Amino acid sequence: MLMDFFRAILYLLPLFYVIFYFFNLFFQKRNQCCYMLAYECYKASDESRQLDTESCARVVLRNKNLGLEEYRFLLKNIVSSGIGEETYGPKNVVEGREDSATLADALAEMDDIIFNTLDKLFSRTGVSPSQVDILVVNVSLFSPVPSLTARVINRYNMREDIKAFNLSGMGCSASLVAIDLVQQLFKSYKNKLAIVVSTESMGPNWYCGKEKSMMLSNCLFRSGGCSMLFTNNRDFKHKAILKLNCSVRTHLGSNDEAYNCCIQVEDELGHQGFCLTKGLTKAAAKAFAMNLQVLVPKILPLRELLLYVIRTRFRNKTKGAASKLEAVMGAGLNLKSGVEHFCLHPGGRAVIDGVGKSLRLTEYDLEPSRMALHRFGNTSAGGLWYVLGYMEAKKRLKKGDRILMVSLGAGFKCNNCVWEVMKNLEDLNVWKDCINRYPPESLVNPFLEKYSWINNEYLSFVRLH
Repeated sequence: MLMDFFRAILYLLPLFYVIFYFFNLFFQKRNQCCYMLAYECYKASDESRQLDTESCARVVLRNKNLGLEEYRFLLKNIVSSGIGEETYGPKNVVEGREDSATLADALAEMDDIIFNTLDKLFSRTGVSPSQVDILVVNVSLFSPVPSLTARVINRYNMREDIKAFNLSGMGCSASLVAIDLVQQLFKSYKNKLAIVVSTESMGPNWYCGKEKSMMLSNCLFRSGGCSMLFTNNRDFKHKAILKLNCSVRTHLGSNDEAYNCCIQVEDELGHQGFCLTKGLTKAAAKAFAMNLQVLVPKILPLRELLLYVIRTRFRNKTKGAASKLEAVMGAGLNLKSGVEHFCLHPGGRAVIDGVGKSLRLTEYDLEPSRMALHRFGNTSAGGLWYVLGYMEAKKRLKKGDRILMVSLGAGFKCNNCVWEVMKNLEDLNVWKDCINRYPPESLVNPFLEKYSWINNEYLSFVRLH
């Protein structure tokens, strides 16, 4: 009898192994969740820091390195950028010190954005800084010693065992890089709270030279940022506003053209700035297409994927090879079968138009990104959260909806992810003072109607006065 028992056990061992494997896999997946509990976007309290078109023109005309042709180029880009009259600029630029920013200016700018948003985040959630287990701060163009992460820990007297990470040089898509880092850490550490702070240092990095490819950043970038609270503790699931379903990161840094298309350099006069080359569009399209090829199977229903495969094979046989992006979207791929909302990085009107055209999005889909660009400008890595805030303030986000976030940044890289809405979201957030005015009847810049700035005599007159 005993031998029969052991023989039965031996026969059943494979079954026990299979049960244990799937049981373990289930709990691994269960512990890999990433919930967002809250987020707070930055809005300057000092209205004197608003940069309307006339203020921007005065800043441009202060640059004595420029000639009339350069003035015309910059002003044309300012009025056609899609940026409105209420964005916020760095204090040193507003005060006319764009060519003499100090370390104190840079630190004061970071303190204002980071501590402003964190104070509100802690107040809103009731979470104490001592409860935070993981802290990630991403600022691309400013990396002091001690780090900005250490500065946050010092300010809030955080725990000695906190897992702290300081990310620099990651560009406009750094926010999703930081969140991906948190998600990976959540796989190893259970029941943790994590904070991500995402912003950019604008003041010390204002370009004061005359290279056209480096002037564009002054026309687009504005002060902004966001702090976010995440957890993998399922006890907080009922408090979560979003759940991260999947994320995909694509990096083309091994390609020289892509690497150099969006890069910080010095011009021939020694002025430091951010150079945007003509290769940017090509690199963005390639990175975006490669990212979608990995992301799409994760988010679309099986029926849509099968149709996509059939259409792609038929298209390749009848029309030959196409570009990567055309190959992905040209077969009639319907992304709206997998996501309801599109949160595109508000990097500029051309960026929004380009991504919208590639994904065949409607003006309704693009409205949040256009309005975030108009009201707050390109706030670099923090920009996505102003777009999300607009959707929430407009009561678009309902429980069960899915949001595709698309971000592009220096490297060159494309980082995309999909969120699931955990409850109906209706907070007016950072948009509360102006949401009733959006969308405006027209996005045409009022400067066009008020001034004939294209005239050389006008530019000469303003420069002299």
